[in-house]
Amino acid sequence: MIIANNVIKTFDGFPALNDLNINVRSGSVYGLIGPNGAGKTTILKILAGVYKKDSGNVLIDGKDIYENIPLKERVVFISDDLFFFTTYTIKNTADYYAGIYPNWNWERFESLKEIFKIDVNRKVRHLSKGMQKQVAFWLSIAASPEIMLLDEPVDGLDPVMRRNVWKLMMQDVAERGTTVLISSHNLRELEDVCDHVGIMHQGKVVLEKALDDVKGNIHKLQIAFNGDTPNLDNMNILHSEKYGSISICIVKGNGAEVLSEISKYSPVICDMLPLTLEEVFIYELGGMGYEFDNIIL
Repeated sequence: MIIANNVIKTFDGFPALNDLNINVRSGSVYGLIGPNGAGKTTILKILAGVYKKDSGNVLIDGKDIYENIPLKERVVFISDDLFFFTTYTIKNTADYYAGIYPNWNWERFESLKEIFKIDVNRKVRHLSKGMQKQVAFWLSIAASPEIMLLDEPVDGLDPVMRRNVWKLMMQDVAERGTTVLISSHNLRELEDVCDHVGIMHQGKVVLEKALDDVKGNIHKLQIAFNGDTPNLDNMNILHSEKYGSISICIVKGNGAEVLSEISKYSPVICDMLPLTLEEVFIYELGGMGYEFDNIIL
């Protein structure tokens, strides 16, 4: 279990994290989403023990990770800004990881050669960004961590390799109970792999729920009426667009109650359309002063 309570972190007086709270269950895949500057990378680096919080509590299984070597041995962090030793080959780096992580698995490292297909004698710093990201996953998976912290994890990977990486991580979640915390702007991919999601805004987690519950409270309706559209101000409409006689509305509330209320006006069309995680993100933050320009996805 990963728990952060009332965490504050500032840089030169700027509050990167402002009373942040987060709860990640063991064995879950948690997607952390938010606009640029929301503090996603900062909390990941605190959870990895790279940054020290200013105040609050950050605990993994009830223990603080900062300067806690036994706990760090259970955690792998793949940063968006990768670092490798200048002169090290993939094999040199694997030897280094094997000396750090007690659960390092050489057999798995060798088997993953068939997926990543990069010569282990090549210097990592001489590889492209995408190939370096592949090496980072190769090494991290072979380390057999209990917790994986991933910041924009598949950025720079081609579609086939992205699919392979997600498959490997989901295999570890299913077979080893690995806990995965992912920060990404690719909400479409997160939607396929996450079971929980947290939305960050201005240094706080403003919404944290199971993915199905997040979607269950916001609905996209396609509606048409005979004659003029009635006044729907009594409903919590986050956004609406009109295309001829058809209205597309984003409505917040209980789905059954929303449909019941609409039915009072005898619509000729009333369809509840599938809502994506990206739309949830847009309209949740839109209600908090984050500006969007008439976006209907």
